[in-house]
Amino acid sequence: VHLIPVNPIREDGLSPKSRKRIMPDLLTEPPVIDPVYEAHVYCNIPTIAERSMEGHAPHYFKLVSVQVLIRHGDRYPLYAIPKTKRPDIDCMLLPSRKPSHPQLEAFIKHMSKGSAAQMDGSLSSLPRYPSHSLCEMGELTQTGVVQHLRNGQLLREIYINKHKLLLSDWTAKHLYLETTGKSRTLQSALALLYTFLPDFDWKKINMRHQWSTIFCSGSCDCPMRNHYLEEEQRRQYSLRVKNNDLEKIYVDMAKIVGIPTRQLRASNPIDSLLCYFCHNVSFPCTKTGCIGMEHFKVIKRHQLEDERERQEKKLYFLYALLATHPLLNQTVNRLQRIAEGKKEEVFVLYSAHDVTLSPVLSALGITEARFPRFAARLVFELWQDGKRPKEHFIRILYNGADVTFQTSFCKDYYKHSSKPMCPLEKFVNFVKRDMFLVFNSTSYYDACRRRPL
Repeated sequence: VHLIPVNPIREDGLSPKSRKRIMPDLLTEPPVIDPVYEAHVYCNIPTIAERSMEGHAPHYFKLVSVQVLIRHGDRYPLYAIPKTKRPDIDCMLLPSRKPSHPQLEAFIKHMSKGSAAQMDGSLSSLPRYPSHSLCEMGELTQTGVVQHLRNGQLLREIYINKHKLLLSDWTAKHLYLETTGKSRTLQSALALLYTFLPDFDWKKINMRHQWSTIFCSGSCDCPMRNHYLEEEQRRQYSLRVKNNDLEKIYVDMAKIVGIPTRQLRASNPIDSLLCYFCHNVSFPCTKTGCIGMEHFKVIKRHQLEDERERQEKKLYFLYALLATHPLLNQTVNRLQRIAEGKKEEVFVLYSAHDVTLSPVLSALGITEARFPRFAARLVFELWQDGKRPKEHFIRILYNGADVTFQTSFCKDYYKHSSKPMCPLEKFVNFVKRDMFLVFNSTSYYDACRRRPL
């Protein structure tokens, strides 16, 4: 129910002046695709406290492991719209500026002492928090830091304070931390860790570097994965070419900016425009005119239509299965070791990108999920049944919502069981065997090399 306030009538019968707000707080999800609403969700501006379903289980279940895959927080654009002034965003961390966090100041102080941490390869040369008065391309913003300080705080309240996943004498072997080699992913991981384990001992931090955005580690050679990705890119191109409204908008924007349409399209304007939108900064203007909300809405609507068609056409799904198998296999192997009684790597954090999370959601069959917003989190919980200690179950949560029974491997189990979770072996069988059935294969290696019929 969306209650719409009416202007109160004063005693003299006149209506007081109504104040217009530029960016209303959208409380109710509209029934049809609304590009502005979807853009708000994507920005994930930290305002109200978030409710989440993490850590919910019957009282006789024991939480034994948590694995978290995050997208980095809000960042400065990776692309600039040619011949326009870059958005004026400050990447210095100022606790007095909104959005802020009660632990932001302590976070900055703690980060300055981080030289004792073990950081793989090039990670040690990256800054541990953003610090430029005009953000650099792709740099994490203060909003991005605050988003992950909030994520870490929320996970701490559930997993440390309530479920005692890590006790105060935890050591480096209890954590597994991995990030890509971008400052925004490293800084997002450190922000989340700081509120999850406040004032942690830097000597216990061993941050591993992952060179691949799909976290395929030593199993990246997969020709068919690349084949399906190329097919998916052809589908994207075809959909874009068919969209006359989108083409008109690009032509109009190119005129405003004074460059060829092709060059404007190549500069990926939505990436830049989302930054203006998320930070409530006016879109850029030139002597010829201004880029406006109508331009933004058409491009954003096309992006949403593209996501919808991507789900239907299945090319991306086939790419996703092959792209994510190495990461899901590592996840399953770790869960199996913990289920067998190992007490290492009970908390895992992968700090990644939208191109990491999106194929994982697709491969798991979670088709209802939105494209990963800034600071999105996907959580795998492993639970032990207290009444039958040999039995283990998993829950999967996306941005705090329980999506366990949206997964392809646990949809049917839900219909026949009273348990609010999925047996671990269902997940194991999916990753070790069922992921390859659609390729008429029995292994990752074979699926990566078998041409489609």
